[in-house]
Amino acid sequence: MKHRIVILGAGYAGAYVAGTLARRLSPADTEITVVNAEPDFVQRLRLHQLAAGQEIEAPRLADIFVSTRIRLRLARVTGVDPERQVVAVADAEGGGELGYDTLLYALGSHAAEHGVPGVAEHAFHVTSRPAALRLRERLESLSRRGEEGSVLVVGDGLTGIETATEIAESRPGLSVTLVARGELAAPLSAGARSHLRRACDRLGITILEHTSVEAVKATRVLCTDGTALASDATVWTAGFAVSPLAAAGGLEVTETGRIVVDRTMRSLSHPNIYAAGDSAYAIGDNGRPLPMSCASAGYTGMQATAAIVGRLTGRKIPNTKLEYLGNHISLGRRDGILQMVDDEGQAKPKYVGGRTAARIKAGILKMSLWTTSHPTFGLPKLKRHLAAVPDAAAEKTVA
Repeated sequence: MKHRIVILGAGYAGAYVAGTLARRLSPADTEITVVNAEPDFVQRLRLHQLAAGQEIEAPRLADIFVSTRIRLRLARVTGVDPERQVVAVADAEGGGELGYDTLLYALGSHAAEHGVPGVAEHAFHVTSRPAALRLRERLESLSRRGEEGSVLVVGDGLTGIETATEIAESRPGLSVTLVARGELAAPLSAGARSHLRRACDRLGITILEHTSVEAVKATRVLCTDGTALASDATVWTAGFAVSPLAAAGGLEVTETGRIVVDRTMRSLSHPNIYAAGDSAYAIGDNGRPLPMSCASAGYTGMQATAAIVGRLTGRKIPNTKLEYLGNHISLGRRDGILQMVDDEGQAKPKYVGGRTAARIKAGILKMSLWTTSHPTFGLPKLKRHLAAVPDAAAEKTVA
């Protein structure tokens, strides 16, 4: 019988692993099934652009996998049973169970509500394509009014910054406010923070620092200091959370539900289960947990792939890099910040800003989409593709 590999999730991590395994493992010995709730590949790094009204490419997974031997199951994962080695799924036909010999858990993350009342009922977010389209529809309705609608973005992490600046640039008729619990973008270097403030001033974004939200209402947000902020659209960008399915299935997880893995992305409690992307609690080469990010999805996906191939073929398992190098932040379409960090994860004093940073970010997004859309091409062909793309990094200026 063929060794059954089931991959849960077809985001940056899951789609990459599926394609690479299809290229590196013999079809005579293995079968690969990918389970994903949506029919399209979602460029999650660009969902704030989609919400702001821009058209973002969303290749169909069936087209991506058409030239491979990967089986695509469009369904929602409802349970994982490691003891029976089955996954429960639900689809339009009612669903069922899928058996596996090796499982890759790459279900990603969603917006973290942090127990704040009203977030689920009244707030928008940009962690899924349907959610981004819902926000887009709301922003379009506000723009059609002909009045200055108010948009409140709660959370000044990378998603909050990118969402606020994108909406402000794409829809200048709306009033945008960015709410930060502490100092705006505190993890960035002093120069990068100043660059961000100048960008917010240019785009007309109001910044509220040292402000905590205790409840979200339909037309306003209530703060812990007793103030109420009017809002026609509240966008919640206050962090991410993972699905409770891994914990419910009995896997060893952290307090936040992320699967605890070893250096090869193998579950510490269930050796035939691997995790990659936001679902994995992986320790980087600097001894610190990798943050939830597209870059971490790439690194953990590569390591999981190497481990699965090695263990199924009897080859030595290499240690791929598990690095956290920095953040690429878009500030609309013509501005951005590239902030590198040191081995302790702290921002380095210098940063790259402006159009050059925006071009670098655009290049990274293009590379990520190309890699996912060509799942079996391998590294040599990717290198040839990148060689034909102008190197924006060569033009960079350091602020």
